[in-house]
Amino acid sequence: MTAQITSPNNPGHTASWYAWSANDKTIRPTLEGTLEADICVVGAGFSGLSAALTLVEKGYSVIVLEGERIGFGASGRNGGQIVNGYSRDIGTIARRYGPDKAAKLGAMSLEGGHIIRERVAKYDIACDLRQGGFFAAFTEKQIREMEAHKATWEKHGHTGLQMVSKAEVHRYARSDRYVGGMIDTLGGHFHPLNYALGEAAVIERLGGRIFENSRVLKIDTGASPSVQTAKGSVKAKYVLVCGNAYLGETLPEVSSRMMPVSSQVLTTEPLDAKLLESLLPADYCVEDANYVLDYYRRTADNRLLYGGGINYGGRDPKDIVAYIQPNLVKTFPQLAGVKIDFAWSGNFALTLTRIPHIGRLSPTVYFSHGDSGHGVTTTQLLGKILGEAVSGQAERFDVWASLPNLPFPGGKTFRVPLTMLGAWWYGLRDRLGV
Repeated sequence: MTAQITSPNNPGHTASWYAWSANDKTIRPTLEGTLEADICVVGAGFSGLSAALTLVEKGYSVIVLEGERIGFGASGRNGGQIVNGYSRDIGTIARRYGPDKAAKLGAMSLEGGHIIRERVAKYDIACDLRQGGFFAAFTEKQIREMEAHKATWEKHGHTGLQMVSKAEVHRYARSDRYVGGMIDTLGGHFHPLNYALGEAAVIERLGGRIFENSRVLKIDTGASPSVQTAKGSVKAKYVLVCGNAYLGETLPEVSSRMMPVSSQVLTTEPLDAKLLESLLPADYCVEDANYVLDYYRRTADNRLLYGGGINYGGRDPKDIVAYIQPNLVKTFPQLAGVKIDFAWSGNFALTLTRIPHIGRLSPTVYFSHGDSGHGVTTTQLLGKILGEAVSGQAERFDVWASLPNLPFPGGKTFRVPLTMLGAWWYGLRDRLGV
């Protein structure tokens, strides 16, 4: 199976289980003519929707332009795991940027998950939200690293972490691959596309407008910014660029500082409910501690959703099932030969530092991208912070914007092979347990 097949019952989306099971398959109109708004948001993924919802709640007029469909990119294709924190731990952030920045980012590190839970409750968004996550360790070294992360997290107010012994692993994942791990009671999982669609519906209910199939071709970053599409334009006081890995070359000063990376996901056919419950008794989502990690969880219709693998530069493997299913069977031999109903791929944006890049292109044009594999929660936070900044509360925005963002060595020509070399090295360390 490849990731390029369009969903047969949800045109414009890749053929994922999420697109197939989406609550709302309504196609929004394409932008035509010239419109005006206080804020124009580019991108209807998690970052853009979070920013737009923050702003319409404050009473601003908002227009969201999406090149494809709401949640078309990583926001509607990811593993659906609510993982707290960032792609680099607070200890690494402290060593790089100093204890003051680490304390400020640490104070925000649980907020993305809180935003999801708050919006689901406040607006009654139907997205199969479940609590709890399990980080599975293959080696004692990984256990020690988790213990160190736990101690650091607790200094920043995260009291929901508990270490798990080898004897307790089967409470969370009935697999013999792991030597222990750690649970996060503040983690969880959900249907990400339905969450995005739920946010979009709220935005529209509060007066915001969303246009699909309206790819942005040009952005005027001047004092009175405007955004141009093939059939229309938007004049606004501020523009928020939230295209991430699917931004393309519209703003090379943004896209040149990130690299698209694809990850692959599949879902089984619906399984016997008792079998699935025996494999994942707590209904927690699971991810392992390897550099190139696997992640999996139960779905509301009793499938096992299993993802993993990375391909730098956004290329897809020729056969996603052949690429992912062997690890599924290693984890759960009971599922050898199980039918795979859906398999898809999606790109996320990676920065060299693995820290999100957020800043201004001009006094009127802001951007956020590069969540580097932790986008489910960081997009919620950073979208909210973009909304705060253009409404006059830029303190938290300025903390993020002050973090240095570096170009990939070798530019676009060599960023993929050099990053692959690094990934090979860390993958080797995982396999050797060092």
